[in-house]
Amino acid sequence: MTGTTKLIIVEDEALFRELMHRTLANDPDIEVLGEAEDGETAICLVRELRPDVVLMDIELRGEMDGIEAALTIKNESPEVGIVILSIHGDRRYVSSLPLEESKGWGYLLKQTVPDLAMVKHAIEGVKAGILVLDPALMKNLRPKKGSLIAKLTPRQRNVLELIAQGYNNAAIAKRLNLSKKSVETYINVIYQELGLTDELDIHARVKASLIYLQDLRSNN
Repeated sequence: MTGTTKLIIVEDEALFRELMHRTLANDPDIEVLGEAEDGETAICLVRELRPDVVLMDIELRGEMDGIEAALTIKNESPEVGIVILSIHGDRRYVSSLPLEESKGWGYLLKQTVPDLAMVKHAIEGVKAGILVLDPALMKNLRPKKGSLIAKLTPRQRNVLELIAQGYNNAAIAKRLNLSKKSVETYINVIYQELGLTDELDIHARVKASLIYLQDLRSNN
């Protein structure tokens, strides 16, 4: 992570909020600026403290839920990365976010929060302006018959899945034991298959991730 990341935690469950605060505050790469238990307070804190990233619970007390608060923050401060924390694994919740219109979104399931490495990965990703999706959203799913994703090879789908999880080319190469050049080649082919060759890389990665998510169905 480049430089210390300034963070605000928004969570209405006091014990969960305190746990996240204590855990993340102990990380030398993260500075927890403050915390809030409702959307209105979160918006005020962002205006006042100018964080790099907001960890935002999807369900909050008060009239404003986490999605509404996040959209307000993004509208006022598009450079702020937002990681949505949710108990909902339904991909329709992800589609409610304007992922193609603004950069730096993450969606993590609360069951993933104990995995500090994954939380830090999401924080780092949204700070850099990319999309980071919880791996559990894609667990036990396979491409729909006849979809664009179904036309990809298993290795190409592996690469695309890691793109959707917010990994850069170097990290994908390391995870799949490939050279960075090989990963770049795979990604170029994936973009061609998905019709994304004319997009800027960051936009192509987001759109490819969304296509991947939309073209998956349950094995059940």
